[in-house]
Amino acid sequence: MADTKREIERKYECGDTALPDLTGVPGVASVRDKGVSHLDATYYDTADERLAAASLTLRRRTGGSDAGWHLKFPVAPGVRDEIRAPLSDELPESLARLVRSRVREHALRPVVRLRSDRDVRHLLDPDGRLLAEVSVDAVHAERLTGDGGTARWTEIEVELADGGDPAFLDRVEKKLRKAGARPSKSASKLARALAETAPRAAAARPEGKQPAPATAPEAAARRKRATRAVGTPATAGDHVLAYVRAQRDALVELDPAVRQDVPDSVHRMRVATRRLRSTFRSYRAVLDREVTDPIAADLKRLAGELGLDRDQEVLAERLRTALDDLPAALVTGPVADRLTAWSEARHSGARGRLTGILDSRRHLALLDALDALLADPPLREKAAARPDKVLAKAVRKDIDKLSGLVTRALDLPPGDDRDVALHEARKKAKRTRYAAEAAAPALGAPAENLVKSVKSLQSLLGDHQDSVMARRTLRELSAVAHAAGENTFTYGVLYGREEHRAQLAEAALPEAWASVRKDVPL
Repeated sequence: MADTKREIERKYECGDTALPDLTGVPGVASVRDKGVSHLDATYYDTADERLAAASLTLRRRTGGSDAGWHLKFPVAPGVRDEIRAPLSDELPESLARLVRSRVREHALRPVVRLRSDRDVRHLLDPDGRLLAEVSVDAVHAERLTGDGGTARWTEIEVELADGGDPAFLDRVEKKLRKAGARPSKSASKLARALAETAPRAAAARPEGKQPAPATAPEAAARRKRATRAVGTPATAGDHVLAYVRAQRDALVELDPAVRQDVPDSVHRMRVATRRLRSTFRSYRAVLDREVTDPIAADLKRLAGELGLDRDQEVLAERLRTALDDLPAALVTGPVADRLTAWSEARHSGARGRLTGILDSRRHLALLDALDALLADPPLREKAAARPDKVLAKAVRKDIDKLSGLVTRALDLPPGDDRDVALHEARKKAKRTRYAAEAAAPALGAPAENLVKSVKSLQSLLGDHQDSVMARRTLRELSAVAHAAGENTFTYGVLYGREEHRAQLAEAALPEAWASVRKDVPL
């Protein structure tokens, strides 16, 4: 089993600076010497150091109080989530799965060994409670690949106690700075080790041999790729690719959270798949659909699998809230128990299926395909054009299609046909919103206002569709309860309330749609 710990710490370069007397730090009543630990850690990564590129660290460490396997994810500067697993010879599968979206089919291998003599002190408050742990680490780093370079340094590490106030670290830092210590330039020991033991590129080449010069087309292509990767978006293609890249990154970064059942992670991953599919469809004048259509098909499949879990979560929460809002006199029979049993059974099955999807070769191939698209984009002629013209035209085209769907839905009488038509309008509203999001950096306020107004329309349509699904579920639960001889009165009350919510949403649609039309970019 693995467990997770939020780690808030700061590192300092100290050279020959001695650790000052920290009893002078406000709030510190005493400093307890915990002695010296001898730590031996081997860090793992792929040959192209994919984990390090994402600021992830994976290590097997012996010595100290927390020997075992440690996987660390960055949360914010100086904040990481550390997931631990017991010490073993092989990497635990529980941790291997959490880096699969990064590693894909590439093998993990030892890249760096760090041996540290850690001199530890605990900073305690007047009641003897731990405020922070301060350690002076004498580090010996050895690269286990390439030329096997080595490095040595000494650093001070200050880790906040669980539940502590991060402001306390500022007070400790003030004391350390006065003593001559300076914040480390490296985010982690591994980052410093990789930098200081890296083989020089020139030394790696045979003597006198230089890399072959690039041809003119190759050099131009490299410059374009570099500009797209790090430069300010200039063309229509640049803006679309920037949006695609952000969604690709979201798919990769959310993978561990989805596996750990972090709240809202499934929803956020599903939204990233929708944004990608919508972008491919809305901006076909920018990206060649012969390349994007197969990727979109796999994204649709993934969204469907994510939807099995997410839709279940949303619907269950809606019904639970509606039941809680009912007066006690209107609740008859074991409605809450039946709803809980239905929700947990569906959620458990969806979670296991989703984990299998994320582990599949097909899913890893999808991530590889997105990487390949960004590395060598299938740009069409209009990708090089001015973004204000190309992107605005694509957004207006989506608005025109949305207009037809909304108008048709509102012209239909209440009933199943209107429900289906409003659901189709909802899907088109999402696509329009995402197209406007991608265009916002280029079009500015007009696109930003459109995003807001379409989001409001989408929320109304979404509430209507949720009501449709809630009523369908209530009918099913009522039938099961009736067959079991239970009173079904409460299901009818909830059904009537959901019907009323749908009517309110439909009544508000004309005004919401008028707001969208007002905000369409010129």
